[in-house]
Amino acid sequence: MSGEKDGSEKKIKAGQGSAGSGDLYPLALLMDELKHDDIANRVEAMKKLDTIALALGPQRTRDELVPFLTEVSQDDEDEVFAVLAEQLGKFVPFIGGSKFATLLLPALEILASTEETLVRDRAVESLNNIAQELSEEQLFHDFIPLIEHLATAEWFSSKVSSCGLFKSVLARAKDDKFRKELLALYLQLVQDDTPMVRRAAAKNLPTLIDLLTQNPDLSTAEDWDYISNMFQKIVADGQDSVKFLAVEILISILKFFNKKKDTTHSRDLLHSSIQLISDEAWRVRYMAADRFDALAEEFSSNPKFMEELVGPFLSLCEDNESDVRKAAAKQIPRFSELLGDSQVIVKSMLPTIQNLSMDESEAVRASLASEVTNLAPLLPKKEAVDSLIPILLNMLKDEFPEVRLNIIAKLKVVNDVVGIDPLSESLLPAITELAKDVNWRVRMAIIDYIPLLAEQLGVEFFDKQLGDLCLSWLWDTVYSIRMAAVANLKKLTETFGSDWSRDEIIARLLKSDSQLLENFVYRITLLMALTDLVPVVSPKVVTEKILPFIDHLATDGVANIRFNVAKSYAVVVKSLSKDPTKFSDLINNSIIPNLKKLSQDSDVDVRYYAEQSIEECKSYLA
Repeated sequence: MSGEKDGSEKKIKAGQGSAGSGDLYPLALLMDELKHDDIANRVEAMKKLDTIALALGPQRTRDELVPFLTEVSQDDEDEVFAVLAEQLGKFVPFIGGSKFATLLLPALEILASTEETLVRDRAVESLNNIAQELSEEQLFHDFIPLIEHLATAEWFSSKVSSCGLFKSVLARAKDDKFRKELLALYLQLVQDDTPMVRRAAAKNLPTLIDLLTQNPDLSTAEDWDYISNMFQKIVADGQDSVKFLAVEILISILKFFNKKKDTTHSRDLLHSSIQLISDEAWRVRYMAADRFDALAEEFSSNPKFMEELVGPFLSLCEDNESDVRKAAAKQIPRFSELLGDSQVIVKSMLPTIQNLSMDESEAVRASLASEVTNLAPLLPKKEAVDSLIPILLNMLKDEFPEVRLNIIAKLKVVNDVVGIDPLSESLLPAITELAKDVNWRVRMAIIDYIPLLAEQLGVEFFDKQLGDLCLSWLWDTVYSIRMAAVANLKKLTETFGSDWSRDEIIARLLKSDSQLLENFVYRITLLMALTDLVPVVSPKVVTEKILPFIDHLATDGVANIRFNVAKSYAVVVKSLSKDPTKFSDLINNSIIPNLKKLSQDSDVDVRYYAEQSIEECKSYLA
């Protein structure tokens, strides 16, 4: 590092003699690390600044450490700056409290002006944290001039950082004239020559509007002239990356006027909404589609305005850009709910849904599938059966697995409205195909949905259609699938109960072909599946069905099986120990002796896990 810090360093080290001798070595070591050649060492030293500050005490931290850190902030690497910027935001207690907080501002102002985005972001966050600690006098005397310095600096990086600081002062600026000056300064940033600055101003503007919404007494008509001017500048911006942020700003403006119950601007704001929805820049249309629910919600109290939004929304669903259609497809159920008119939904939305369900883009179809079932409660039952169900059936046959998965994941809504029967004929082939997909992650995804489906479809449908499928996953070639299948059986048992598990799962597993049991993978999977069921089935099922199988494997020729048996015994004892008087003989006369035999096993791992299980069993029985 540069020798610029030498003066402050010497000052710190010169003062160390007055510290306790126990402080001297760690402080000297940490200060040396702050000028170490290796960046990693300097980063670690920055992370220990609180230790240095505590050892120095508030007075010396203010007099020696803070000036040193201000110099450091001008001469180091971005990795060090990022940690320093974060640490300084927590430094107020170490310098003696909020009355000295302004001492931290110079270093953070320097860091907020750097080119590295991460450093600037952390510096801005820390500055906002410190602003909360400042008195009104400190805020006006020190913090606001800092914002002005940054906002009027030559470099774009300083201006970008300033945009994130206005929120800390706007709500506290109760003087109308002063707030007007702040908004005038912000308007300059909105009109800056550099797109990055305009983007930062646009990005932070909704936060400022929301602050005015929370404090409506603060705002004046003149304030809103400034806000309106900013909004219009952003809408007219030549850069898509700035202009698309106008959608979020418009939502915040709508919230403000709706909270004040002021409808004088409603028609103009609707016009602005439609203008953004139909903008020539696809990024703007995408943002309008992505946030359409929030936009429409602000107009939902006016049925005429909602009706006027139908056409623009349908145009988003038919947009040339697939990303726009993808975003709009997700919004259909919520917008339909806000419309509240089933006839409009049937006439306008269903034909659009039909088209989107056959869209050339897989991402669009998958997006539609993730939400389309939520349309079922909004339609008359006859329309749901006649118009929506055929679309869902078609999507259950989609060649893209994610489309089918998304429909299956949300079937409960359809089941609640029309029952599962209309879908069952197409549902089973869709599930079966996904269950056998060559991509193991697709198989994993459908396993994750099975417990939810079981709850929705009921035990009768499940036993008839899906029981064999769930057992077949236990023998998948991928280990992760087998373990997911084991966990799946446990969840199903929690849904359908112990007796169901005994008859439909455990009995079928225990009837396994003897030739299959010769396979090590088969035996270990079976052991894990049955052990996983122990906590969720009755003690009777454990003792009569599961325990005999575990005992049988205690003398298995494969050590891996035997040490898993040892672990299984602990699970069984934990379950049975809930009724110790009833099962104490079984535990003490059968399970513990078996574990003791395993603790004398020739294999070291078997002995280890047996000993572990014996200790666990003792703790359960204590």
